[in-house]
Amino acid sequence: MTPAFLLTSFVIVATPGTGALYTLAAGLTRGARASVLAAFACTLGTVPHLVAAVTGLAALLHASGVAFAVLKYAGVAYLLWMAWSTWRDTGALRADDDRAPTSRRRVLGEGITLNLLNPKLTIFFFAFLPQFVPAGSDGAVLHMLGLSLVFMAMTFVVFAAYGVFAATVRDRVLARPRLVDRLRKGFAVSFAALGGRLALESR
Repeated sequence: MTPAFLLTSFVIVATPGTGALYTLAAGLTRGARASVLAAFACTLGTVPHLVAAVTGLAALLHASGVAFAVLKYAGVAYLLWMAWSTWRDTGALRADDDRAPTSRRRVLGEGITLNLLNPKLTIFFFAFLPQFVPAGSDGAVLHMLGLSLVFMAMTFVVFAAYGVFAATVRDRVLARPRLVDRLRKGFAVSFAALGGRLALESR
């Protein structure tokens, strides 16, 4: 494992995307415990993509236009649904008790689905991880698995930090209904924008 891998991974993880956005929303509306759960869920959602990259399934997804398009538009549809439900105050920025089983299940399900339905993650890992595996290495698969675990751990820590930070200002935010409404609509527009960007992505 090289400093270049750690630095590149950190830049990628720290750059705000759907997972970071969702974790922030969870922290603002449901508290620190829910934000950590959201970070875990988003991290868990990357597992299938990492497995696909390590086993070579990403090559199939890259080669098959139909498979890529199906997964991509499922992801677009889900992001647009997240945008709509958030705008209507029934989605990511709905203030719930983070200890309630329904709220925990919802955070876990939404966080996993957000990353699971993004085909670009599989292609990304397929192109990203091999760059840091020594050429001709006998244990290339094990090396890639090790790098994957480090990337996942970094994802969880950074996302959790985002969420816990958001949770620290939660009370002040929720005490201002007008600000909550603006934030909710801002998150909704952001989810829609991310969906639009995904729709325009090509292999």
